[in-house]
Amino acid sequence: MNYATITETDMEALRAIVGEENASFSIEERLCYAYDATNRDYMPDGVLFPATAAEISEVFKLANARPFPVIARGAGSGFTGGSVPVDGGVVLSTERMNRIIEIDTENMTALVEPGVVNGDLQTAVEAEGLFYPPDPSSLKFSTIGGNIAECAGGPRAVKYGVTRDYVLGLEVVLPTGEIIQTGVKTMKGVVGYDLTRLIVGSEGTLGVVTRATLKLVALPETVKTMLAVFPSLYAAASSVNDILLSSPLPSTLEIIDGACIRAIRDFSGGKALPEAEALLLIEVDGTDETVLSGTETVRRICVEGGATEVRIAAGKREARELWQARRAISPSLKKIKPDKLNEDVVVPRSNIPALIEGIQDIAKERGVIIASFGHAGDGNIHVNIMIDSSDPDEDKRGQEAVRDVFELTLKLGGTISGEHGVGTAKAPYLGMELSADVIALMRRVKESFDPNGILNPGKIFCSAPIEG
Repeated sequence: MNYATITETDMEALRAIVGEENASFSIEERLCYAYDATNRDYMPDGVLFPATAAEISEVFKLANARPFPVIARGAGSGFTGGSVPVDGGVVLSTERMNRIIEIDTENMTALVEPGVVNGDLQTAVEAEGLFYPPDPSSLKFSTIGGNIAECAGGPRAVKYGVTRDYVLGLEVVLPTGEIIQTGVKTMKGVVGYDLTRLIVGSEGTLGVVTRATLKLVALPETVKTMLAVFPSLYAAASSVNDILLSSPLPSTLEIIDGACIRAIRDFSGGKALPEAEALLLIEVDGTDETVLSGTETVRRICVEGGATEVRIAAGKREARELWQARRAISPSLKKIKPDKLNEDVVVPRSNIPALIEGIQDIAKERGVIIASFGHAGDGNIHVNIMIDSSDPDEDKRGQEAVRDVFELTLKLGGTISGEHGVGTAKAPYLGMELSADVIALMRRVKESFDPNGILNPGKIFCSAPIEG
């Protein structure tokens, strides 16, 4: 697609839409919105900070008339390049749209704008005795709009589900400028196609979410955090299914391998976690009675599975320290190598041991370090292939390892992405998982929403995908 160059006339029109102080075309400002967590830079032509759906609608109308690309952006914390402006154009930052409009305690819903930070929403609803379960590792800075775009999950997904399970309805600005309402505020609703679920996880390619009605649940009475120490990663992985078959179901069940443990210990000066080849970080929530019986059951299963130690956090402070260590894994991996290829594959939970073994074999075969951790409770493992990308040979072996991991995952009945989405990073691999007919149908859906191809171009679909 050939896009128009943004002119001075366009800049003046955009300033008129969002306000002089809410439009920037300076190099300094544009640089701040040129990248996400993939650290791949694509310079936008401008950055806008709209405050209403009506302003976004007017931006789209101008963009279609020219045409030039428009890319919505939350906190820019994604791992697949989903919010980077690969074809230039203007970035729509939602950071001004950050209001929690309503917390309805009677109907257990919240109405929020897309720029609300996930952690801030959790704090606000918990003050009302309510609970918003989706908790990505980036919850302290990632926004609800970005969470919706990627269908974010997090550790609590094993019991509570992911973002799509909590989105009841949306206000969305379509790429052609229409402002639509999807979904309902009720717990049920089957009138017409489920456009809400279509938008959730669409990576900002079908529309820009400007309001979301979210389902809330009751805040658990008690939460207990546990840490189980294992002599091998396989032993830890093998205990996962037995834990999941027990009652009550844990609210989180995380696995951390030896490479991650050593990186965290190095990062924290050896204080954060015990030395081990593998750890399970587990939480049980519910009533005092169910949590007491649940923690004892999990402890017994872990010991029977070979755990050398099972530690129950004495209080909120110790539990918080364990979770701080878990959330520090990604930055601590820099201690191993300067770069990482971060994949978030998912397999059926019974196949986690086979996935773990296979990943270890790939690391040996390709001569790379692979650090694995993640949400063992729902089969979602974050596979970090650690490389120095300035070394061409190591970079090549790392890329080959990515393909190997994807092939293994699909062979085990899994998917190549559970949370991070496709974006640009996984676009070449789409054909390994999806048939040509399915990809063609998805392209037609995209074209029906965005006939001029202005919204977040260059994402999900690749002109020459790798086929399985």
